[in-house]
Amino acid sequence: MGISYAFLGFGHDTIYFLYVKIHIIVFEKTNTNKMSGEIGMPDKTFQNVEKRELNIFDRYLSVWVALCMILGTAIGYLFPKVASTLGGFEIANVSIPVAAVLLAMMYPIMLKISLKEVMKVKRNANPLWLTLVVNWAIKPFTMALIAWFFMRVLYAWIIPVDLQSEYIAGMILLGLAPCTAMVLVWTYLAKSNIDYALVQVSVNDLVILVLFAPLGKFLLGLTTDFPVPFATIFFSVLFYVAIPLTLAAVTRHLAIKLKGLEWFEKKFIEKISWVTPAGLLITLVLIFIFQGDKVINYPLHILLIAVPLVIQTYLIFYIGYFGAIKLKIPYAEAAPSAFIGASNFFELSVAIALILFGMNSGATLATVVGVLVEVPVMLSLVEIMKRNKAKFEFDNKN
Repeated sequence: MGISYAFLGFGHDTIYFLYVKIHIIVFEKTNTNKMSGEIGMPDKTFQNVEKRELNIFDRYLSVWVALCMILGTAIGYLFPKVASTLGGFEIANVSIPVAAVLLAMMYPIMLKISLKEVMKVKRNANPLWLTLVVNWAIKPFTMALIAWFFMRVLYAWIIPVDLQSEYIAGMILLGLAPCTAMVLVWTYLAKSNIDYALVQVSVNDLVILVLFAPLGKFLLGLTTDFPVPFATIFFSVLFYVAIPLTLAAVTRHLAIKLKGLEWFEKKFIEKISWVTPAGLLITLVLIFIFQGDKVINYPLHILLIAVPLVIQTYLIFYIGYFGAIKLKIPYAEAAPSAFIGASNFFELSVAIALILFGMNSGATLATVVGVLVEVPVMLSLVEIMKRNKAKFEFDNKN
């Protein structure tokens, strides 16, 4: 299994803009808080909105992902020339069709990042510090350990050694990428503070630029036999995070200056929201056109990969959950603090997997399996937070 010294990208967490049902409420809430300047305090009107549901795409995300896997696998298996033809559109081992879709999918995520809001976080910094510690001092290492243990010990007699290494690599890449957009969905459903979640997302996207590459090189080098070039990871992250972030910042600045914040959030973003779901589905189909042989030859592997990913998700959630209780963080900020580490930034994870290991690699398959388990697992965590809301009412106890 060779390593490609080029870079590429992907998107899932970008499902952010599928939140058609919650757009207006979120934006109105954000505007209200921006006017008041209270980034750390949840708005009462917002908190009183009782009925919160995912739209049909979000609710059945695992179904759509499974259908794309089936479609892509069928095309790749029944029409092998499709894969070879698509594979011909490459530059330096980078699939041009996939790269174009993936890069476009990163742009809408970054449009929500406001550096002005990030600067206000010092008014209520404990939830952010908890998030940073969990996401960067704990999560990458627990994922590496869990992935290694399952593949090298529990699954050693089931999965071939070369695939073990690839699956470990894919899971580590997931552990290195804390969630971005989907955190807003889980925060919304948990009836907690979306404003603060936006700040946490923004800060983590900036931290990714600094820590993803060195941690990735260290953990991949420690647990697999692959020579991982630091420069490849670094420039890939730079390309697929920094460039969309810069373009989005320029767009945001100009749009708000010319048209105003309300137009930007309610009109502009909504008009390009279709890019995300369309791009996600197209990318999954493309990936599984190349993954068909693995899905057909190793169908059990998808389930085996899912088990450690689910365990990791619950583990990181409860670390954030009990950390919030220990720090006496109110429910409104405790919920997103627990969710952001438990969920993953699939865009970046699959991007780096594609960069380093290629379209038909086990590493890429492992990162995509994460999409399958994301929604049902995270919905269960939302319910856990809601049932235990009273444990975060520290002011009432004093």
